[in-house]
Amino acid sequence: MLDHVFTDVIGALRDAFERAFLERQAFEEHFQVDVMLGDVTWETSYGLPGEGQPPRVVAHVTFEWPSWSQTAYRRWYVDGEIDEQPAIDMEVVLRIQRIASAPDLAKVQSVLPVQSPLIGDCRLERAGITVETTHNDDEDGPDVEHAVEATYEGSYELGESALADGANSSLDDHFGALGGWVAATLVKLGDVDYSFLPADSES
Repeated sequence: MLDHVFTDVIGALRDAFERAFLERQAFEEHFQVDVMLGDVTWETSYGLPGEGQPPRVVAHVTFEWPSWSQTAYRRWYVDGEIDEQPAIDMEVVLRIQRIASAPDLAKVQSVLPVQSPLIGDCRLERAGITVETTHNDDEDGPDVEHAVEATYEGSYELGESALADGANSSLDDHFGALGGWVAATLVKLGDVDYSFLPADSES
């Protein structure tokens, strides 16, 4: 296994999602490296268990480890000095889909907070709520379906305690809080009183 603080963060969030019994969407996980710029990106998706495909509610998570963070991390790792704290850029999209009729946004606005709880010293800020309408050409499927999603963005700065690989539980604590918040919000979104189309396996 690659020994790197970025993979430690990924492992901490995965553990939090598994403890919350969320279901990983296996074909929607990607680990990518930008060969031109050097940025590293991890993307994953989790839904509530037993929802079918696609699930009614899902969280899309994107973490980006920019090249400048890698430079700062290497300087700390090799020289023991930290001039600028490395950071992970985070985006979490919470999505309700398979909605049968035009959604009433008031039903989700009270469920979707403006900020996440504290993740270390940072909070994710809600960037906006989007309503999506899809007109399908598939004769066997519904003519129209809707979705609502909220995007949260923020940056997690890694202090020396978090950089000290395996020396403390700060990453588990911080990303455990993020995973627990995502799981709890998905449950609340799953309880929103919308009418839903059946999953592909049920149609």
